[in-house]
Amino acid sequence: MHDAPRYEAYEKSDFFGDDRSMRPQVAGTVARGQLREDAAFFTGKVGSAVVPRIPIPVTGQLVHRGRQRFDIYCAPCHGRAGRGDGVVVRRGYRAPSSFHVDRLRSQPDGYFFDVITNGFATMPDYAAQIPVADRWAIVAYVRALQLSQHAPLAGLPARTQELVRAQAVQLAEPDAPAAGRHP
Repeated sequence: MHDAPRYEAYEKSDFFGDDRSMRPQVAGTVARGQLREDAAFFTGKVGSAVVPRIPIPVTGQLVHRGRQRFDIYCAPCHGRAGRGDGVVVRRGYRAPSSFHVDRLRSQPDGYFFDVITNGFATMPDYAAQIPVADRWAIVAYVRALQLSQHAPLAGLPARTQELVRAQAVQLAEPDAPAAGRHP
């Protein structure tokens, strides 16, 4: 057993008719942990159509993870608020579109996943750097960013609505006293 006969990788063998010691993989072989049965989760698509919604539950923890990954991978170009004004843009790199434009706010969630996975225009793909679950977390965070800039006033708590209206009045009439301040 100590000196058992063996072959080195890619070594010639007379035992098999193709003269190879390494045998080809059986058709359909999948490495452990690499089975990708859920196409919507792993590709962001069903057939050729992008999925309309994130295919996993969106939780506070997922959005928090998305913010962390966004700050690492996306903010250098897109900026921390998603306006396309990141640090590399200020140094001369081509500015990406703001996430807050109507065209991107109306895109389905799978579109963002696909762009992160495959790249778009001058944006490279991040499939090798960002795991699938983290790509969905980034999509959830991008949606939170978009909502933070375009939340309907009626959807806010009453006190926040008052503050927003007072701020709007303050912007329209700079000499008017601000809400909550006494002259």
